[in-house]
Amino acid sequence: MYKSKTLCIVIPVYNEETQIRSVIESIPSFADCLVVVDDFSQDNSLSIVKTLQKGRHNLVVMEHGQRKGCGASVASGFKWARDKGFDIVVRMDGDGQMNPDDLPKLLDPIVEGKADFSKGNRFYSGQAYEKMPKIRYFANAFLSLISKIVSGYWFVSDFQSGYVAMNNKVLTTIDWERMYKKYGQPNDLLVRLNVFNFRISDVPVEPLY
Repeated sequence: MYKSKTLCIVIPVYNEETQIRSVIESIPSFADCLVVVDDFSQDNSLSIVKTLQKGRHNLVVMEHGQRKGCGASVASGFKWARDKGFDIVVRMDGDGQMNPDDLPKLLDPIVEGKADFSKGNRFYSGQAYEKMPKIRYFANAFLSLISKIVSGYWFVSDFQSGYVAMNNKVLTTIDWERMYKKYGQPNDLLVRLNVFNFRISDVPVEPLY
């Protein structure tokens, strides 16, 4: 638990055999449950996760029988966590680009009742320009501008970041079946959050590449 709140971390995975072990092993012990959703990986990702699962009661593995997309993997994990009634759910990708040390910064606004949804922002520190591939950096900036207009969340800068946390109200309100299933999922989710006027916290996180 984290400050008396039950916590589930959803980890979407597709061909991450070089990173998934370190991602799972680096997650803080205060997480009550880890849900790994394998999106029909063609490498050894799934077998690595299943090996790590042995002897761990809090590691759940979900398998897609065909490739469905990153957004679909996230939705599968969120629906599972919703049905189990967790207080807070976090998305942390299996590619090792989300620093687990940033977890408390995402969780605290929700635990303290200041936000319903926290979103990692890789642009605060100024390191993103140095660390992120340039074409990805500028594409992200452009898409974020468009998303500001569409979603109405003008203060959010890094719309493409999938490092997010949400409370149970968000988890049970959003229709995960209708969420976009590909890599535009973070943008689509913010538009849906604004429909219900959910409060968002924009949180500085370290960009890892």
